[in-house]
Amino acid sequence: MPGRLPTKSDFAQSIELSITPPPSGQPATNVLILLHGLGDTNAPFTKLGQQLSLPETACIAVQAPAPLPFDLGGFHWGDDLIFDQNTGVMDMDTGFKKATTVIKDGVIYDGLIGKCGYKGREIMIFGFAQGGMVALQVAAELDDNELGGVVGIGGFLSLSLPLKALEKKSKTPALVCKASKASAVSDSAISRMKDAFEFLEVKEWNKRGDGMPSNREEMMPIMQFFARRLRSTRGVPAGSVEISSV
Repeated sequence: MPGRLPTKSDFAQSIELSITPPPSGQPATNVLILLHGLGDTNAPFTKLGQQLSLPETACIAVQAPAPLPFDLGGFHWGDDLIFDQNTGVMDMDTGFKKATTVIKDGVIYDGLIGKCGYKGREIMIFGFAQGGMVALQVAAELDDNELGGVVGIGGFLSLSLPLKALEKKSKTPALVCKASKASAVSDSAISRMKDAFEFLEVKEWNKRGDGMPSNREEMMPIMQFFARRLRSTRGVPAGSVEISSV
C-alpha cells in the first residue's frame, strides 16, 4: 500500500513545517523534505516546493529548530552558534545532533514511515547550505533504511558526524552541487562524502559562491536526479526546471 498524504497532525507540534500536496489530482507517491539554509525560515522553501510541482510528490518544508539570537528573525540547524572573530560570519558546521534527530526520528520515522505508511525509498531530502549538511547527515545515519535520494546544495558532511555512520556506506544516492569558486564544499569534504555514500554525484556550477540554482542549466541536474529517483509514471512536467532562486 502506498503512503497517504501527510498532515501536520502526523508530526510533533514542536516541529514547524508546511505541506504542499502533489499537483492536482495526483497521489502522494513520494515525499520530498526541504531544508532551508542558515538564517532563513521554511517559507521560501514552501514556495520552492510549489514551484517544483514534482509529479506524485508531496513537499514538506521544515523549519530549523533553533532561532537566531538578537532578534535576527531567522533559524539555524546547529547545536551551537559560533562566530568568526575576524569576519563576524556564523560557522555553518556546529554539530547537528538535535536537528538530525528532528528530521530522522520526528519527520521520517515517526511521521512519514510510522503514521503515513511510506517506505524509506519513497522519501527524498533536499537541503541548501547548512540545511544541506543536515540532509546529508540524516541520509548517512540511516544505514538501515535507503532513502530515495538526497540533494545537498553547497552542503557537506559535518565533522561531528558519528564515526559509526562512516563504517558502512549509505545506499541512499546523493547529489551535491557546488560552486566552482569560493565553495564551502572542499575537496576533502567531497572525499569524506565518498567514504559515507555508495553513490555520490558531484555537480560543479561555473559561479562564485554557493547559492540556490537560478537558471535552467543549474537546475537541470537536480531535476534529472529527481526524474531518476522519484517513483512516478508521469515524468517531469515541461517547464518545471525553470524556477526562480529563493
